[in-house]
Amino acid sequence: MPSNSLLQLPARFGKYELQKFLGGGMSHVYMAVDTVIGRKVAVKLLTDQGCMDAETKARFLSEAQISGNIVHDNIIRIHDYGEIDGRPYIVMEFLVGNDLRGVIDKGLAPDLRSQVNLALQGARAMQHVHKQGILHRDIKPDNLHVDESGRVRLMDFGIAKSQAGNLNLTREGFALGTPYYMAPEQVLGKPITPAADVYAFGIMLYELLTGMRPVVGDTVERLFYLILHQPLDLEPLLAKGVPQELISLIERTTSKKPEERVQSFDVVVTELENALRRLDGGTVAAPLPGATQFHNAPTTVSPVAKTAPPAEPQKAASSKMPMAAVAGVAAVVLAVGSYFLFKPEAERKDPPKKEDPAGPAARIQDAYGEMILLSEGSFLYGLQSEVRRTPAFYIDKREVSTGDYNKFAAASGKPALPDAAELPAASVNFEEAAGYCTWAGKHIPTGEEWERAARGSTGRAYPWGNEPDASKGNFKGNPNSAGKAMPVDSMPESATPEGLLHVAGNVWEWTRDPQTPSAEVLRAFQALKVGPNDPWMAIRGGGFDFDIRAAAGYEKNTVPAALKSPSVGFRCAKDVK
Repeated sequence: MPSNSLLQLPARFGKYELQKFLGGGMSHVYMAVDTVIGRKVAVKLLTDQGCMDAETKARFLSEAQISGNIVHDNIIRIHDYGEIDGRPYIVMEFLVGNDLRGVIDKGLAPDLRSQVNLALQGARAMQHVHKQGILHRDIKPDNLHVDESGRVRLMDFGIAKSQAGNLNLTREGFALGTPYYMAPEQVLGKPITPAADVYAFGIMLYELLTGMRPVVGDTVERLFYLILHQPLDLEPLLAKGVPQELISLIERTTSKKPEERVQSFDVVVTELENALRRLDGGTVAAPLPGATQFHNAPTTVSPVAKTAPPAEPQKAASSKMPMAAVAGVAAVVLAVGSYFLFKPEAERKDPPKKEDPAGPAARIQDAYGEMILLSEGSFLYGLQSEVRRTPAFYIDKREVSTGDYNKFAAASGKPALPDAAELPAASVNFEEAAGYCTWAGKHIPTGEEWERAARGSTGRAYPWGNEPDASKGNFKGNPNSAGKAMPVDSMPESATPEGLLHVAGNVWEWTRDPQTPSAEVLRAFQALKVGPNDPWMAIRGGGFDFDIRAAAGYEKNTVPAALKSPSVGFRCAKDVK
């Protein structure tokens, strides 16, 4: 590889072909292609000058190690990192869209709801980062990316620091961070705590809601003086009609004294989520300690026209993860643009509703297993977390077993499945799965029914909560998994709070959710000789053949309805009479 920092493109760097220079300073970022698997990526390289400075090189390698071990839907994914010929590199997912700076400057989030939604996703990312014991220390709009479907990714851990580790790359008294978003203690070079990230987030939230920075100085000295001594001017927030609860949140996150600030992003997420629920006319969740309640408080917000929920992204851009066993490829296009709720399920249920004595039973038992009632009501659906509503319905507690399916096969003259009776009924196509459900007096769940079951009434990201924990299910990468389907009644740790087993992991599940395949997916399944006019359906939940990324409740795969795969099964739903 040439020794000069600006490379003659295209250039080869290990297995990556660098094709386009995207920008950078002490490190350069290139659009590239992983020549082994054909994936478009972004490659970040430390410059020659950076490599000659031991501390800069150490900081770059620290960034690679820290960011490479963080997995969250609102944090940029790191595919690879290391050194080649003494030059450190980081390989990241290639993102299309704008950073939050561009969103603010171009007015791409013009209404309050979209602004709060973006802030909430950023807060979720910081909540996860802090729970890993990591301080970001450079929160600013430039370090949050917003893709074309509205999904936020936190980026750039270049000056991040692990609280648990011994690595300290900050010289005593030297303030790291972008000046406009630096907390007073950062300006003074004092020890940094999570409160500094909370402060920067509050400044960024102010800017997102008003379109202007709250602290501006024509010199660094003037800027630092204002940060240390000047209270924020709240008038621009009032002029924009920002609700009082959000103004209070900004005040409490940007206090001059760290001990007087909101102490964790749990509180920030709670209050942003409640603000979003109010904008949607929903029920707010119980506040966490340190949060302010505004149940009946007056608001200064002007009437805000609620924009129509964004249309479901074009199917070609949906998450596409065809079965490697069938297609022989890993065609993964992750779906984007979600936001999560904020607490463990047990702590954030809506107030209990009064039961109608004559209402449906919470659980029923039929000849084919137990079914669980999911009550009528609103829930969050899809990539954009649209608010939707379903009537009450029952859904199978577990996936349909081979033993149950073979009863149907015997009654209908169809071939029996060879697997053990307690394993999921896999290797059946959509028509056969639907046939079983009809025979049993049920139906294949719609996409809305399935997602309501997976995410609950509060829109959790995963069946068990909001954290991507591979130990909760039968996924690739879980050391407790067998690398194949497990019994339908196994792994109680995979259960949703409502009691549904293996909604994520074990086997993918058919849904009655017609799809239009992209050209990429058509190529992946060309061995099945199916075309775009053949029926295609969505499978959900991930299986033993894929990692935790497929488990999010809003993810879906487009596959031919004719597909038969050992990693695809199903469960049934039933209307409440």
